[in-house]
Amino acid sequence: MQKGNIGVTTENIFPIIKKFLYSDHEIFLRELVSNAVDATQKLKTLAATGDFKGELGDLTVRVKVDKENGTITISDRGLGMTAEEIDKYINQIAFSGANDFLEKYKDDANAIIGHFGLGFYSAFMVAKTVDIVTLSYKEGAKAMKWSCDGSPEFTLEETERSDRGTDIILHVDEDCKEFLEESRLQSLLTKYCHFLAVPVAFGKKKEWKDGKQVETEEDNLINDTCPIWTKKPSDLKEEDYKKFYRDLYPMADEPLFWIHLNVDYPFNLTGVLYFPKIKSNIDLQRNKIQLYCNQVYVTDSVEGIVPDFLTLLHGVIDSPDIPLNVSRSYLQSDSNVKKISTYITKKVSDRLQSIFKNDRKEFEEKWDDLKIFINYGMLTQEDFYEKASKFALFKDTDNKYYTFEEYQTLIKDNQTDKNGSLIYLYANNLDEQYTYIDAAKNKGYNVLLMDGQLDVPMINMLEQKFEKSHFTRVDSDIVDRLIVKEDQKGEELPHDKQEVLSSLFKGQMPKVKKTEFHVEAHALGENNAPIVITQAEYMRRMKDMASIQPGMSFYGEMPDMFNLVLNSDHRLIKQVLSDAETACAEKLVPVESEIAMLTLRRNELQKAQEGKKDEEIPTAEKDELSEVEKKIEAQKTEKENILNGYAVGNKVVHQLIDLALLQNNMLKGEALTNFVKRSVEMI
Repeated sequence: MQKGNIGVTTENIFPIIKKFLYSDHEIFLRELVSNAVDATQKLKTLAATGDFKGELGDLTVRVKVDKENGTITISDRGLGMTAEEIDKYINQIAFSGANDFLEKYKDDANAIIGHFGLGFYSAFMVAKTVDIVTLSYKEGAKAMKWSCDGSPEFTLEETERSDRGTDIILHVDEDCKEFLEESRLQSLLTKYCHFLAVPVAFGKKKEWKDGKQVETEEDNLINDTCPIWTKKPSDLKEEDYKKFYRDLYPMADEPLFWIHLNVDYPFNLTGVLYFPKIKSNIDLQRNKIQLYCNQVYVTDSVEGIVPDFLTLLHGVIDSPDIPLNVSRSYLQSDSNVKKISTYITKKVSDRLQSIFKNDRKEFEEKWDDLKIFINYGMLTQEDFYEKASKFALFKDTDNKYYTFEEYQTLIKDNQTDKNGSLIYLYANNLDEQYTYIDAAKNKGYNVLLMDGQLDVPMINMLEQKFEKSHFTRVDSDIVDRLIVKEDQKGEELPHDKQEVLSSLFKGQMPKVKKTEFHVEAHALGENNAPIVITQAEYMRRMKDMASIQPGMSFYGEMPDMFNLVLNSDHRLIKQVLSDAETACAEKLVPVESEIAMLTLRRNELQKAQEGKKDEEIPTAEKDELSEVEKKIEAQKTEKENILNGYAVGNKVVHQLIDLALLQNNMLKGEALTNFVKRSVEMI
């Protein structure tokens, strides 16, 4: 028996392994099974070149667990190792002494990958002792057993083994007993070894017999050695791609379409990327791309490795140029990964452009599902915007689709305002904004439907991209002011009568938390609605942005601001005004007379003080002006109280307010119940 020292102490080795290679203990299984597959493939290569003339036989890599004895065994019938090779690949670890090794790899984690010894040493993350039992394929070789308990010491001795290959036997540590559970190992093998190029078996298949599960003679193979991305697209049918997608994502909807990647210059890359159906909730759709290196699983955390919007794609990318490293920070800085990312972005945009050109009808049918993906790409990637702006679509409220250029041509004659700006009208809810949409259509306007998760930031971006263009939601103002084509003309109510109407309605508005109403009266035409609620575009849009952009949370805390616009031309508004003036005349006349007198005195005082410096104005005059202004405000408050007192009992005022609130889905709870009761009484 040979005893010895590994050379690189575990005190030095394990911090490097943990820091650079293994963020999770479970990676040990990928490393050890991958090593077994690698040894098997190398033997197949030697057989193909004639350097190995023996029978290959069954090359299945086998993983076994013995819970009773606390061991996991990974077996292969590959190259095997001689005593000299054990010393070279295990004991000396990449030909370096401790100091040389640390110096060589301290700045280059990727250079560590691929050294068998380091992949093997991941075993000590879960095992207290590891045995290697191996027999080289070389003629005359002797079977060897290597054992180590994680210390720098090891033993190496001859042993009995009749078949070439290697068994790695892990004596699992107490704090890692979870890896002795069959279900745990099965899930890890499926995750990390699902597409390895050599068959991998985990025990035997089981079947129900006599009320219990029993093992059969058939191997429980956990991997597909020839996944579709390794095949030629010409050899595959549509159903092959769909089946592979179902295997990857059993609970997902059928994909929209896919891209088969196959390039060998300037880097090697294969894979299949799917466009999933994504209508909302972007975050739930991320990290569905699996990265592989020669069919060895690397990661499914691709944020920062591929452009952000591509994380919404599903599927597989495989490249020998992707470092087999679980640390995303190293993947993100790798030059080959960056080239691959750029290539995939181009392939995605080319594929979308091709579908749009060759089958626009299909593209339009899938637009609702594609929209969030394309919008996300345009918002986050300038180069993608340049390409996508040629095939991205607008959808209007009549379910018609237009490219950006087509839509601009459609609306430029009728939706250009007096300043030469093109006004894009939009709605985000067909049902709730139906009245506003209908009013806009009656004016000959076209209204876009922008109800997507990313439409608010898209609107902001397009206003910057499009020349002299503004987006305005149809309920942001009365229809005549959505697109102002000339200065407004027409008969408006005298200011004092507008004040009366405002007081009548303002005092009866419901008290809603974080909501404020501004009441105004305008001549809108006798055939239009008597009362309309609008919300200014800017503030509403800022609040919408605040819900998806943390840096704008200030706007989210501000109250919702609504305008209650009274149509002074409508007979009901005219009737309310007339009735109020008649009913309140006796109380209002002395108040209005007092306001008029006080206003006259205020004007006299202000005129006398014009052009004077503050110190030149007598204190008595300042005090009198202040007192007059206080009295005016007091009389105005009295006037409002008189009108409010009258309005409390005016059912028409309440009915008109509630109808406007109901139309905007703002009438709820007790207020809705009262509205129904009042409606029945009035009928």
